[in-house]
Amino acid sequence: MEQFLFPKKLSHSMSDDELLWRASMVPRKQEWPYKRVPKVAFMFLTRGPLPMLPLWERFFHGQKKNLYTIYVHALPGYDLNVSRDSVFFGRQIPSQDVKWGTVTLTDAERRLLSNALLDFSNERFVLLSESCIPVYNFPTVYEYLTSSDHSFVDMYDDPSRDGRGRYSTHMLPYITLRQWRKGSQWFEMDRDLATDIVADTKYYALFRKYCKPACYPDEHFIPTYLNIFHGSKSANRSVTYVDWSHGGPHPARFEAENITESFIRSIRNNGTLCSYNSDVSSLCYLFARKFAPSTLEPLLNLTSSVMEF
Repeated sequence: MEQFLFPKKLSHSMSDDELLWRASMVPRKQEWPYKRVPKVAFMFLTRGPLPMLPLWERFFHGQKKNLYTIYVHALPGYDLNVSRDSVFFGRQIPSQDVKWGTVTLTDAERRLLSNALLDFSNERFVLLSESCIPVYNFPTVYEYLTSSDHSFVDMYDDPSRDGRGRYSTHMLPYITLRQWRKGSQWFEMDRDLATDIVADTKYYALFRKYCKPACYPDEHFIPTYLNIFHGSKSANRSVTYVDWSHGGPHPARFEAENITESFIRSIRNNGTLCSYNSDVSSLCYLFARKFAPSTLEPLLNLTSSVMEF
């Protein structure tokens, strides 16, 4: 029973179809046959190395192991080389090739969700990249996510060619232009939404067939699907800060010279107000990206004084 509830080894020989089927199973019995403590699943989608790994290890250091799980999806053939006492040891999941901008990226997201769903205590699921950092400590992040009434998924109507312009009428009658949405790839969601995302076959098949460059499934599938079926369950925003102020198709990339105490504080308290459990909050971002490997050392120097871990 313990192995069924808390799979310790992430290696398996299931195909994606088998994995999605297994992960979509939902207990009908309301009571849990054990004392269930909700966990947050931190899912890292990376090409290879995790340059911010020492920062994340410090973030998790000293925290109770029954409050979180870690999953890493890297390109096939890459082996995350960490010591046995690292919280990242043995946390790679079976992966497939990923080509950025194609449906294989969304396949990887669903693969991460599916592997994380196998642990029945995982209640919240956050997608992160190798360039993401935490800007608050673990207790703050855990409390914020597990106490939220909503998931945090961007889903907005973009009337431009980069939004509605990517819609295909071949998706009719199941997906209409009015239902089409765009949003940040870097989501956070609860278990019910995660299960629904991996269980879907009909709508994902439409995206696989008709959303091809310059349509990008990672920007449209989850926002559109949730808009159609679960719009009220999302806060319609991301908890990952990204700087788009420079314009262009890609957000700003931060280098070592950008990392100062005032800069990190400006992300934590940037004047933004957002909705949280139907109230207005100034705490809107828990994570941030895109941070170059050169930022690791200056970030480590700020963890205790600014991020408080």
